[in-house]
Amino acid sequence: MTELPLAQTFHRAGHWSDAAETVLLDYEGRFLRRKRLQTEAGRGFIVDLEQTTSLDQGDALELGDGTLVEIRAASEEILIVTGESLARLAWHIGNRHTPCQIQPDCLVIQRDPVIRHMLEHLGAGVAEAVGAFTPEGGAYGHGRTHSHEHGHSAHAQ
Repeated sequence: MTELPLAQTFHRAGHWSDAAETVLLDYEGRFLRRKRLQTEAGRGFIVDLEQTTSLDQGDALELGDGTLVEIRAASEEILIVTGESLARLAWHIGNRHTPCQIQPDCLVIQRDPVIRHMLEHLGAGVAEAVGAFTPEGGAYGHGRTHSHEHGHSAHAQ
């Protein structure tokens, strides 16, 4: 049995350099703790992080031998949302706890027929597309916020 390299450490974008390899993951795939992955070059490895972590495009996993594997956002089905009041549309998206990528002239969400119907009812333009989905992180820190533990926020004392 061949033993695969182990990644137990990660580095946030901008805090590393010189990745030797890349791994392509969609939004759901970038939320992980333990998983077998394969680089774009075909090298298998095991991720075994201390806790479930939301990795973003540009972050890197560090293998046991020091090799860095850059995280790249894979293309997936998305909706491009436009309208006169993006702030209002963003509020409605956020009120439904839907991850959202905020751009100067549009909002980007994962394809969801229920949210699409709501947005169209609010007067938004909604177009289907395929592309990388890199939504905003949580208000109290990096990545997804699946709990209300805010101990590492600006409000902690």
